[in-house]
Amino acid sequence: MGRRKEVAILSWKLLKKTYQEFDNDNALKLSASLSYYTIFSLPPLMIIIISIFSIFFGREAVNGQFFGQINGMVGNEAAIQIQETIKNIELNENSAFAAIFGGIMLLIGASGVFAEIQSSINYIWGLKAKPDKGLMKFIKNRLMSFSMIASVGFLLMVSLLVNTVMDLINTRLLFYFPDSTIYVFYVLNILILFATTTVLFSIIFKTLPDGNIAWKDAFIGSGCTSFFFMFGKFAIGFYLGSSTVATVYGAAG
Repeated sequence: MGRRKEVAILSWKLLKKTYQEFDNDNALKLSASLSYYTIFSLPPLMIIIISIFSIFFGREAVNGQFFGQINGMVGNEAAIQIQETIKNIELNENSAFAAIFGGIMLLIGASGVFAEIQSSINYIWGLKAKPDKGLMKFIKNRLMSFSMIASVGFLLMVSLLVNTVMDLINTRLLFYFPDSTIYVFYVLNILILFATTTVLFSIIFKTLPDGNIAWKDAFIGSGCTSFFFMFGKFAIGFYLGSSTVATVYGAAG
């Protein structure tokens, strides 16, 4: 009984300390700023990722899989709105100049979200930006953001490939095993998603901040972040998929 009480007291102190630090760092304000920036950066980032995937898997297959995943997270109406947004801002393939210029603008817009993440992490961790100034700092930050985009694309590509293989295996196994195997593969998919997001957050925590972060610390923090990220993703997806928020507020919802 004494052991349980001690654990309960320590857990309460940890939660209290976490909330205090969360409030002191203005985390809600930073998250709102990042969310607002993501609204404008997400469509270009999606186009870049879809374009990379299409080289290996084909445009139609990637679109179907990609928006199928979005549909499962945010509901059918929101997924359709996102798909229409992507279609409306896709590059004009009939003009080489428009394609090159549009591609540059898409990369700059998509990299902006990583620049905002870098600024937020520096603020929360009490890190001062390195004294690079002017154009060189801008170019350096953008190159770092481009590398993060490439990392995201690679990890999502691996995740998509693994999910596709597992779906094929699951379909074949259903002929020989009971339907309970579906739950096994569902758990495996969750574990793969957790591993993918953990690696992604580890790269973010290691490379973006203006400080020397050990890989061990980055992995510990990314594991906790991935857990709450996945929990929040499923919670938001359930809410958006089962509520009328999109109907009431339209595209803003």
